[in-house]
Amino acid sequence: MLNYLDFEKPISDLEGKIHELKKIAAEDESIDTSEEIGRLEVRVRESMEDIYSKLNAWQKTQVARHPSRPHFVDYSARLFTDFTPLAGDRKFAEDAAIQAGLARFQGQPVAVIGQEKGNDTKSRLKHNFGSPRPEGYRKAIRVMEMAGRFGLPLITLIDTAGAYPGIGAEERGQAEAIARSTEMCLNLKVPIISVVIGEGGSGGAIAIATGNRVYMLEHAIYSVISPEGAASILWRDSTRAKEAATNMKITAEDLKSLGVIDGIIPEPIGGAHRGAETVIDRTGETIARALADMAGQDGDQLRASRRQKFLNIGRNL
Repeated sequence: MLNYLDFEKPISDLEGKIHELKKIAAEDESIDTSEEIGRLEVRVRESMEDIYSKLNAWQKTQVARHPSRPHFVDYSARLFTDFTPLAGDRKFAEDAAIQAGLARFQGQPVAVIGQEKGNDTKSRLKHNFGSPRPEGYRKAIRVMEMAGRFGLPLITLIDTAGAYPGIGAEERGQAEAIARSTEMCLNLKVPIISVVIGEGGSGGAIAIATGNRVYMLEHAIYSVISPEGAASILWRDSTRAKEAATNMKITAEDLKSLGVIDGIIPEPIGGAHRGAETVIDRTGETIARALADMAGQDGDQLRASRRQKFLNIGRNL
């Protein structure tokens, strides 16, 4: 059964009825429920189209965090071949929240970095719910250096609520690791394509998202801090997260209009979790077009245009 969000109750009720009718038909073959099921399926489709055509920022936040939403492992399995993960920062430890390695994308050698949240209790604990520690960013830097050395395009997939704020992470230089990772992105002389596939939280996201092209899935979010964190700081009341989400302009539409991102990748009606293969394929098509657009640029051009892209943010508002 799907995990329904609060605002999806009309969909939940209709799909619950469909499930009951299918169960009745399975138990008694003499009962034909196909016509009623067909009508209900049409109503489900219409309800989803109506609800998802007017989601507010907080509802999009909920969709971006949906537990069944496809994660890095799903994208890497479908988009890349010969993926070879690289582990450890060579200084402290392996951080499973950051996944990184070498692969082929449509036959072209590339470097790949992304955050993985996990999809059940065991894997979420293993990946620290997608919140990297300093060693994760230092591992990312190591892979970025390798990409630069061998002239490999870098593809990054962002899905984190933010870098891990624990005492140990701070003691090991969390802020410095994020800054170094961002600096490395800015200095590379290879194409960098970044896609926010779920949450793009604060420095934890920008550390691997400083790309020549930055895209977001339709119902992803990208912000300097989580809505709950912003509400706690501004109003000392985390229950005002919905209000914070609206004021922070964290949706793909907001960020495209502000010039922060370059494009929006459409999701299936009902969110990425209702059509994982479709949205992953669309992401692959977007990445392929971006790589083709930058194919003729040399390293100095790529680096200069990337730096200018981020310097331009906010200048024309």
